Amino acid sequence: MKLLLCAGTAIALSAAMATPALAQVNGIGITNPPAAIVGSRALADAYGRINATYVTQITQLQQTQQQRAQLMQQFDTDRDGQLSEAETAAAQANTALVQQLQTLNQTISEQEQPISLAQIYVVEQIAMQYGAALQQVITQKNVQMILSPQAVTYAPDEAVLTDDVIAALDQLLPTVSPTPPADWRPQQQSYEVWQNVQEIIATIQAMRQAQAAQEQPAAPAVQGR
Repeated sequence: MKLLLCAGTAIALSAAMATPALAQVNGIGITNPPAAIVGSRALADAYGRINATYVTQITQLQQTQQQRAQLMQQFDTDRDGQLSEAETAAAQANTALVQQLQTLNQTISEQEQPISLAQIYVVEQIAMQYGAALQQVITQKNVQMILSPQAVTYAPDEAVLTDDVIAALDQLLPTVSPTPPADWRPQQQSYEVWQNVQEIIATIQAMRQAQAAQEQPAAPAVQGR
């Protein structure tokens, strides 16, 4: 048995070397749609091409975000990485700072827009095939009921079918275009799925960074003379 609140992240992390899950438990399967999208080959390929296309804009965006963070740090008097009510009030009372932040926020929004639109377009294309991929898994494994991880506290590993859905997605849709048409506008549902996808990706990146930090060798002690 394992806690399923972390199942989506674990599945996404292992997607590249995943093996098909065992048969579902008593006709019940559990899937995590955003995690399946994150784990798909199409998303990894398309996101890679987006990063290459917008490499200059991404660098500029990171620099602008760093400028904003540095401005806010001036009011983080207790250096806890967050602004308390008193610190926020002090920041808002600084008219010059507020104007600078508004300008930076507008710049960040403009820099993010083409990158985000391309990502949402990719996610929307994959999400449109999710139903077909899930149906393929349901048919192959004779699943009678599908649950989301949020509806389950514990379940055996073999009940989790997200890896199977990823494999079906890779078969149905190995690649997608990262370039939206000029007149394309994302659907609200696509935007919400993209937000979930971005949260999973951010969680994976944070886990990898934490793991890398743990694997860093400790600095040797300086011996006194």
